[in-house]
Amino acid sequence: MSEMEMMLKGYGLTTAQILYRLPDHPVLLQSYVWQDYDLAPDFPAMKDFLKFWQEKLDGPLHSVRYVHRKLISASEWRSVKGEIVVH
Repeated sequence: MSEMEMMLKGYGLTTAQILYRLPDHPVLLQSYVWQDYDLAPDFPAMKDFLKFWQEKLDGPLHSVRYVHRKLISASEWRSVKGEIVVH
């Protein structure tokens, strides 16, 4: 599915800041930024990524902060029946 099709179906850009502990130095926190198109309010793509992180990666999660923005919606489109030619 193209990005435009995803946006028309309600997907929006989700950005998550993930803080995790370093496996060798658990007192230190490292930051990771994840970004993808996802559906609010359930966020299935982000939940799948966090599940993968917990199952496959060594650094345990400390916290996750995220923001979601719908970039476009179907109500913002309208049919244009004419064309204006400039020069």
